[in-house]
Formats: sequence, C-alpha cells, structure tokens
Amino acid sequence: MIGNAFKYTGKLLRGFAHEGIYRVLDYESTLEILDREGKRARFTKRKKVKYLQDNMIAYQDCAWGDGKILLNYQCHPGKAVDRYRSGYKTFILLSLHEIKNRGDVDDFHIMWDIQDGFLKPDGFWDTNVSQKTNQISVNVIFPKDRRPLRTTVEESNHRKTYLLGRENRRILPDGRVKVTWKKKNPRLYENYLMKWRW
Repeated sequence: MIGNAFKYTGKLLRGFAHEGIYRVLDYESTLEILDREGKRARFTKRKKVKYLQDNMIAYQDCAWGDGKILLNYQCHPGKAVDRYRSGYKTFILLSLHEIKNRGDVDDFHIMWDIQDGFLKPDGFWDTNVSQKTNQISVNVIFPKDRRPLRTTVEESNHRKTYLLGRENRRILPDGRVKVTWKKKNPRLYENYLMKWRW
C-alpha cells in the first residue's frame, strides 16, 4: 500500500508540474483571404484562457506563415512589448498590465494582416496545440470569386487526413465561402493543418 501511495503521489506531482501556466477553455481562429490572388489576408483569433499559476504578468503569443506576417498587429487585453524569432516561429510578448492568479480567466482577441501569404494554388493554415485545450474551431473564408475546390484537415503527428464536406461549408451573405472545422479536447502538441486547393 505504501509503495502504491508513493507511486500515485509521484504521478500526481508530475501532473501538476506539467500542467503549464494556463489552460485554453476555448479557441477560435479565422483566416480571411481578401482577394482572389491571395495577396491580402487577415487573421483573427479568440483565445479564452484560465491561469493555472499565481503572479502572471505577461502572456506569450505566437505566429508563423508565408509572406509578410504580423502586419498591423492588435491585441486585447494586453500590449505587445517585445517580439523575437525562434526557427520559423515569431513570439510576441504581451504585457497584461495587471497581476493574474490561479483561476483567473482572460479572453484574448488578437488580429494581424498578412501580405503575399497565399499565392499558390495549394494553401494551408496550421493550428498548433501547445497548451491543454478544451476545444478549437478553425475557420477559413475564401473570396466569392475564388472558392476552394477541396479542403481537408491533416493531423501532422498522427498522419491522419480528413476530407471536409458540405457540412463544413457555408455561403456567407456577401457570397464568400466559409469553411469551418471543430474539435473537442485536441491532442496536446498536435499540429492540425487545414489544407485546400483553389
């Protein structure tokens, strides 16, 4: 019994040590391709997080992609105070301007523009799950005069591909096509790529 108690306690402590600094309660991202050539695009995301540690004063955002990214970067709450590049990713440090403690919740709204990011007939948008997450929703909006011919979602690490059908598409009032993919409890450290041919 004592041995089992020590084993259970060790697992519990390791679990707390790896729980991260926050949990994502809800994540929704939307990529809007604004012209048929793919020269202009806008990315917005909403990330509702619950802090798992005390005395948090900053939040780290992350971005990557082809072309010029992070143009006209905006965020709320917080203020972008620093950014640095590591490999193909750019990290943005947001000052929260107040102290957050365990159990506090923030609802981040972040937006930036992209130039020359989707010039090829085959495109993709990557969503990386780097924190424990309850649910994600990924949207891509295509211009009304260049709709997608085929859209899929690929799990990079597990090498699985899912074809997105009519139930994932919606025609917006202005004629644009919105493709949506959702998943509850996505795998930690998985990359989900929405791919399309247009």
